[in-house]
Amino acid sequence: MAGWLGGAYLWVKAFHIIFVIFWMAGLFLLPRYLVHHQESLGTPEAAAWEKREALLRKMILGPSIGIVWLLGLALAANVGLFDGGAGLGWLHAKLLIVFLLSGYQGWAVGYSRKLAAGQGNIPARRLRMLGEVPALAVILVVILAVVKPF
Repeated sequence: MAGWLGGAYLWVKAFHIIFVIFWMAGLFLLPRYLVHHQESLGTPEAAAWEKREALLRKMILGPSIGIVWLLGLALAANVGLFDGGAGLGWLHAKLLIVFLLSGYQGWAVGYSRKLAAGQGNIPARRLRMLGEVPALAVILVVILAVVKPF
């Protein structure tokens, strides 16, 4: 599908996938960091988790989410999302999940900052379960993008 991206389409798609992988790696890692950080509150180790989380946000999560959205919207425009193209229900669903996943990242970053202030209040078991949200989301996104069920 060439669209307005022309010959650059496959390159844009390749880099979109690459940065999705980076973003997901960060989203798989951050919740585990949060669990360890929360368990270390009140110990000298808490400062080390704070630094790890800040580095993960700065080096992986922040840049990756921005590039994923930029390239993803370019790809969506290329297939006619903003022109009212038909048969793109799968893309609407995918964008909704990615939007929610972006909100999840915002929550995780906010909770990381709460922990840095010594205010962790989520039970460890629930925090571990929340760490599985990105895995469930990526399963749905991949199925939507590959199968295009609607």
